[in-house]
Amino acid sequence: MTDLAATTESDAMTHSTEAESGHSVAAFAIENADYYEAEFHKIESQTGFAWSWNTMAAVFGPIWGAARGVWGFFWVFVVLELFALVQIGRGLWGQLGADQLARYERLIGNIAKREAQAAELTAAGDAAGAAAKLKIANNLQGAAEKALQAANDASSEAFGILVTGLILIVLIKLTEGFYANYAYEAQYLRWRASKGEQSGIRRSGIVFGLLGVLAIWPLTLIRFTVANPDQFVAKLTGGLLGDRISITEFPIGREYFAYLSQKGDAGFDWLANNFGDVFDGVTAGIRWVLDGLEILLIQTPWPVVMFVTVVLAFRLAGPRVAIFTAASLAYLAFMGLWELSMITVALIGAGAFLCVLIGIPLGIWFGKSKRAYAFAEPVLDFMQTMPAFVYLIPIIAFFGTGKPPGVLATLVFAMPPVIRLTALGMRGVPETTKEAAIAFGCSKRQLLFNVELPLALPSIMTGINQTILMSLSMVVIASLIGAEGLGALILEALQYAAKGQGLLGGLAILFCAMVIDRIAQGVYRRKVGGN
Repeated sequence: MTDLAATTESDAMTHSTEAESGHSVAAFAIENADYYEAEFHKIESQTGFAWSWNTMAAVFGPIWGAARGVWGFFWVFVVLELFALVQIGRGLWGQLGADQLARYERLIGNIAKREAQAAELTAAGDAAGAAAKLKIANNLQGAAEKALQAANDASSEAFGILVTGLILIVLIKLTEGFYANYAYEAQYLRWRASKGEQSGIRRSGIVFGLLGVLAIWPLTLIRFTVANPDQFVAKLTGGLLGDRISITEFPIGREYFAYLSQKGDAGFDWLANNFGDVFDGVTAGIRWVLDGLEILLIQTPWPVVMFVTVVLAFRLAGPRVAIFTAASLAYLAFMGLWELSMITVALIGAGAFLCVLIGIPLGIWFGKSKRAYAFAEPVLDFMQTMPAFVYLIPIIAFFGTGKPPGVLATLVFAMPPVIRLTALGMRGVPETTKEAAIAFGCSKRQLLFNVELPLALPSIMTGINQTILMSLSMVVIASLIGAEGLGALILEALQYAAKGQGLLGGLAILFCAMVIDRIAQGVYRRKVGGN
């Protein structure tokens, strides 16, 4: 009796759930609810593929998706049906081979002209000139026959293209019919979870779907199936919108581009003339940093620099990094690239140092202030996505050429990663940890240096690593504006296609960057391992 009661209760719950589900499907589908209730139940009750067919979706295709609010279905099948219709249009009225036929007619006209010239020369007694004209006519005749053959071959393909398009449209319609209920059932589940999805059929969806089809299909079909689409569109409009309406090129020329380019040139010239002292001061400051680094790296005897660098790597990053550093420096020395490499290290070091000096405080600020980060994020996106070569234009306009402008270009290009990752690390510090530190009496300064920065350090070190690597990538680009070092060696190899020189110089740049990065990262790893 107990088992019978339990079974009865389970059946009652099952029927109640089904009734609730049916009511939900009815409230969701509204129109034709019984059909969708049965199809959704079929899909949900089978683990494999359920043969669920939707005739309305197969007939109306994307318009059904727009009416029901299944916009992913709409956009996918708008494109697929358009592709099939283009093939059908090419097969029916596409005038395949029209360009080759036009070329054939031009060649025939040219042949007739040459033959007429040959006849005139023969009549004038110039047999050599007539023979030359006839020879040209014979050559053109061969080209004309090839063009005619290509036109005939293209025309013969029309039937095959038409059949391919018909097969595609049938397959697409079958796919629409079998896939529609799956897509609509997924939308139903999202609707039950949040009630944010569209339910039922909306006239606005039908209107937008029709507008989308009309905006996409007609002009695309004309463009890919008509021999002269611009003239065809002009004939359709009856000259109401002009003698020639171009759908193959934008009707507006480059006058706006030229006007804005001139304004941009004038703006750069105005800034350079009125703020030249500021730009000269920035250049002088960077040159002072570079001169100091070059004195340490180049003027100091190379055995001293190598010994100090290896010892520094050993003390800060461990024996393996010290061995790698010694091997890298030995490669630079034995290849005769020591001085160029030290200039490159000075450029990378100055750029990376300035990036870290400016970027980490900005990252801390952006990590603490959402409003400041919201304002800075588009600027950082611009700095990272703008091609690196573009930075050289304002750099040259304001700062001239040489090593300091190369460092400035590196600064603009390589600083965003350290800013972003520092801000990310600061935002990743748990609020409970900060609240506990404040509860124990931490001041803001103690909270920053003793709690937030140590916890954000892994993210900050990743940002420093990315900044060093991006500074490395700017070394060759900066050589275009006079920055010396290994970048100039690579640039010379590119100009003269010196493959061996380029490879050896590239390895030298790689070793310089890896030594700097391994030492910087080794400091952090040993600190973490020691703790």
